[in-house]
This record gives sequence, structure tokens and C-alpha cells, in this order.
Amino acid sequence: MKPRDTTPHLRTTPGSRAALAPACMIVIYGGELGRRIELPSGEITIGRDDDNAISLPLHTISRRHARLFERDNHHYIEDLDSTNGTLVNEVEIDGAQPLRNGDLVRCGGAVLKFIEGGNIEALYHEEIYRLTITDGLTQIANKRHFADFLEREIARASRHGRPLSLVIMDLDHFKNINDQYGHLAGDRMLKGIAAILTSQVRRDELLARYGGEEFAVVLPETTLRAAEIFCERVRAEIEKTELDWDGAPLRITVSIGIASLTPEDSVQSLVARADAHLYEAKQQGRNRVVSA
Repeated sequence: MKPRDTTPHLRTTPGSRAALAPACMIVIYGGELGRRIELPSGEITIGRDDDNAISLPLHTISRRHARLFERDNHHYIEDLDSTNGTLVNEVEIDGAQPLRNGDLVRCGGAVLKFIEGGNIEALYHEEIYRLTITDGLTQIANKRHFADFLEREIARASRHGRPLSLVIMDLDHFKNINDQYGHLAGDRMLKGIAAILTSQVRRDELLARYGGEEFAVVLPETTLRAAEIFCERVRAEIEKTELDWDGAPLRITVSIGIASLTPEDSVQSLVARADAHLYEAKQQGRNRVVSA
């Protein structure tokens, strides 16, 4: 389940203390995680060099990558002819792009979140909590949130005698994409796969990034057979999907392991069985679902 954005949209009156609070950017992926940068009324730049107000020492970021500025009480971002471009909510910008509360700004391999002026302290601490349960790149649940959710759902399913299935999947030959096209292409693939999976997961289920190119799905109230149908649908959808990377079509397949809860299972044993079935899917030739 994609974590819900609970960031409140503040309404302030001119001259109020909240209205005077400056907007800020928060680093949520790449660089110093959780770092908050207040935005002045003038202009600042984002880039790899130390003399930028927002310095992000990553090789995928240009020396002077983008500029942030305020105009008519609105904040804008503009790319400075960077090598890898600047994206807002995963759309590459052309010219000055206005920013809205909650917008995600990608510069190379870094992602920042824009928070408009208001009760910055409350929003900041809320965002830091969100960072503790969310994967910064894919914006789905992280491994920590997955472990907590799975433990709760196992306890609930065991208490009420209800079915539960766990899915662990791994992208096949993912390293080849990084090696051939670069890590930004790999990031694009991970985000694309996360989007496909998000579209298939229901509200009461949980999708998480389990590892580098591994994903996990917790399926409460789901039998083994129903989990197999879900996984085969996901596998087929990923196999036929083609993602564009600078004019090059990127395709990938996925191997999937499934385990369903038994009365003897703990979190560790259920994960171990799903992981063993994933390994078996890899051994059998990849691009397949194994549940037993």
C-alpha cells in the first residue's frame, strides 16, 4: 500500500505568524536524508559544488544543476542546462516551474520535497516520521514498515483464523540495466515497477521495497491460490511493460516467491519460506512464480 500523504494544506491569513514562516526543501533521497533548507525570498542554486546553497555531492548532479527563486509570493524551480535534467513529480521541466506544497523535485539522483510556508516545524517533524516508514526513491513502504505491518497482520490472522499470504519478488538481471544504461536508468526502472505494483495492490494490503531490487507484498485475507493469481497477473504485466529511457526501450522480468501462513509460522519463518520459493524461481529460469 502506498503510504498516504497526510501533509496538511495550511490556510493562513496575511500577517499571521504561520504566513511569515519560510518555505523549505527537505532532502528525502540522496544527500543528507532529512536535511531541511529554508528558502529565502531571493534566488539560490542546487548543484554538486560546495558554493551552491543546496549542495548535493552526487556524480549524477551537475555542478550548477537548478535554481530556486521566488516571484509574486510563489516559489519556482528552473533547470540550469544540467546533464540529467530536473523533474517535478517525475515530469521533466522546461523553463520556470511553479512549486506546490508536497511537490517532489528530482535533480539527478537526489529527490527533495517542497513544503510551502506555514507551520514548518509541525510539517517537518511529520515529514521526518514519513521518511522513517517510506522508501525515498519509490515512495512505497520501506523494509522497517513492512516488518511492523507483517507482524501485526500475522498476529491478527492467527487470532481470527484468517488466511494471509506473503509475496517476495526480485527483478531479473537488474544489474545489467545499471551496467549498460547507468544508475539513473536503474532508478527509473525501480520507480516504474513500483508504480505497476501500486496499481495492483488494494488498500488493506502493503507493498514495500524489501531490498535493492526486491519488493514484498503482504496480502491479508488472501489464500495461496488467490495469491498465485495475483502474482501471475503482476508477472505478466511487468513482462509486457516497456519503459523509455532517453529513447531506449527498457524491459525486465520478475521472479516471485509466495508463502501462505500456517499455524506454526512466525514472521521469520514465513519470510524464509517466501524467500526460498523466490530462490527456486530463480533456479528454474526466472520470470516465473513459485509457491511450493
